[in-house]
Amino acid sequence: EKSVNANGDVKDKMISISSDKLLSNSEENYAEFIGNVKAIQGTSVITATRLKIYYNKGLSDNKDITASEESINKIVANGNVKIEFDNKTIETENAVYKTAKRVLVLSGANSKIISGNNSIAGSKITLYRDSGLIQVDSNSEKRVEALIYPGEKGIK
Repeated sequence: EKSVNANGDVKDKMISISSDKLLSNSEENYAEFIGNVKAIQGTSVITATRLKIYYNKGLSDNKDITASEESINKIVANGNVKIEFDNKTIETENAVYKTAKRVLVLSGANSKIISGNNSIAGSKITLYRDSGLIQVDSNSEKRVEALIYPGEKGIK
């Protein structure tokens, strides 16, 4: 199933997920995928040890292990998280994506976004997908680090 967003981009809406185990809780509106998780939506791919999807109320009764972005409230990925989308690669220990606000928050000492040869790293990275704004925070043990090559566009 495809849709067109405000920018005229065609996006695959369906998310396909595979894992070793699935726990579903219809009362709390979530499904948790455990072990060797791989989630694909169009050209975006998430791999992690665990992936928990929180559904909007009333939409968790679907027993199919696919979902559309409209039915999802929040996605939480934990453990060796790798996300590939929009010509970026993300590496982190924990990622939380709030679908309504289109905000992705990465946390873990070695959280990193890589785009081409450029990269930024910190203990917490917040990526605002609509505006393209990226906020990188440090902690007491590790400062923010960036590698930007001249002549390239940076992290976009």
